[in-house]
Amino acid sequence: MARLTLDHLAVAAETLDAGSAHIADTLGVELPVQGEHPLMGTHNRLTGMGPDLYFEMIAINPAAPSPEFPRWFNLDAFSGPPRLTNWILRTDDIEGLLNDLPDGFGTPIALTRGDLAWRMAVPKTGVLPWGGWAPAIIQWDCDLHPTQTLPDSGLRLSRLTIHHPDAVEMAECLSPLMPRDTAQFMPNETKKIVAILDGPDGQKRLE
Repeated sequence: MARLTLDHLAVAAETLDAGSAHIADTLGVELPVQGEHPLMGTHNRLTGMGPDLYFEMIAINPAAPSPEFPRWFNLDAFSGPPRLTNWILRTDDIEGLLNDLPDGFGTPIALTRGDLAWRMAVPKTGVLPWGGWAPAIIQWDCDLHPTQTLPDSGLRLSRLTIHHPDAVEMAECLSPLMPRDTAQFMPNETKKIVAILDGPDGQKRLE
């Protein structure tokens, strides 16, 4: 049985408005739901991509106090145009899974927002393994999942590819834990995440 399932994709941006404009231009969709993460000093906008997957655009919240530790997704070091920076996998046993994964995936931090409760593994440095290109690990500690309340954008993930010099090593570590074809790992000196999405207006590419 798979121990990890793709939960959501995250685009980082310097500001929510810049990220939203990029998503509207690239994918042709709006991000209608906004939330905040006071513990991390970040905020986000969201939309659904079917029954099991959603999309997040995240940025540092300039109105929130800065945390005394590095923010998740290495957002403290983020600069430049909005881009797809993270893929997030969910599990039903975050503690057990982290014990079996290589060092560096982080320590579970408990968060809540409204009816949602979850734990996210966050590295002390804010940087995930393989230079930040490893998936973040999440466990939902509630009966509700964001996809149950988010509007459906009409987008559906067709293919997710992780381009990285250590792609073979990443695949050997992660592929046995995920359903087949969750992600493809492509050896490449240029590090990037590429999502191919099908939607009402045809196929879109996000990276």
